[in-house]
Amino acid sequence: MSDQPPVHFVDSPQGRVAFHETGDGPAVVLIHGGGPGAYGYSNFSKNFHALAARGNRVIVMDMPGFGQSDYRGGRESLFHAPAEAVLEIADHLGLDQISLVGNSMGGGGALRFALDHPERTDKLVLMGPGGSLAATSTFPTEGLIRMVMFYEGDGPSVEKLDRIIDLLVFDRSMITPDLVEERYRYATMPHVVANPPFRGQLTSPRNELWRDALETLHHKTLLIWGKEDRVIPLDMAFILLKRLQNSSLHVFPKCGHWAQWEKPDEFNALVADFLARG
Repeated sequence: MSDQPPVHFVDSPQGRVAFHETGDGPAVVLIHGGGPGAYGYSNFSKNFHALAARGNRVIVMDMPGFGQSDYRGGRESLFHAPAEAVLEIADHLGLDQISLVGNSMGGGGALRFALDHPERTDKLVLMGPGGSLAATSTFPTEGLIRMVMFYEGDGPSVEKLDRIIDLLVFDRSMITPDLVEERYRYATMPHVVANPPFRGQLTSPRNELWRDALETLHHKTLLIWGKEDRVIPLDMAFILLKRLQNSSLHVFPKCGHWAQWEKPDEFNALVADFLARG
């Protein structure tokens, strides 16, 4: 993106992590989802500055293997690498405690971070997070299957990416050709193509965070879902709502998997108010 803010890096022995930051106040880390072509600033471009303007130090990262961050293999689940990278950024910036806003795979990463480092976690905002259990829906969903198949068969194409984006949003009119082209460019970066997201990991039982000790987390948690989410459907919210002791749920109507993109004004006000409450 041409308006992308300056990029910073944490040079970790596990692989370089890219991030952007802006604003002053309590620190909040934004963690994007795992779809083809995803990276931090692109996914949160409508939220990054708005949340900073509401009195937060906002940090948006590229998860390992996405954007400008190096791939990390051999992790226990889809969520361990992003959680590990969040800790490295927090240590690099000298942040004792952070709030986390995570979407999809990034939501699973945020939850994994809280489970592994509860003392370093302030508040959680989980938007259609990975790691939950479908109560009534078929899983993996059509949206997740399309993401996995993007790199398989005849390989990546703009047409396959376009079909994925169709399932990410409720209102397709918001998606511009420039956005599709940009995501395709990031989806086909050599280090991403060499290690496609989800390959061999999508159905691993190690991704089932709902089986973990969620009841031990007492952090204030806001679950956000699009009512028409076709990637991580709404019925996957319910076990998290039950198990996370200090959680509440907000559902956006006429909204898919990208709540922060489709409902930016409402999303920014909701999240900023949640983060500001004591």
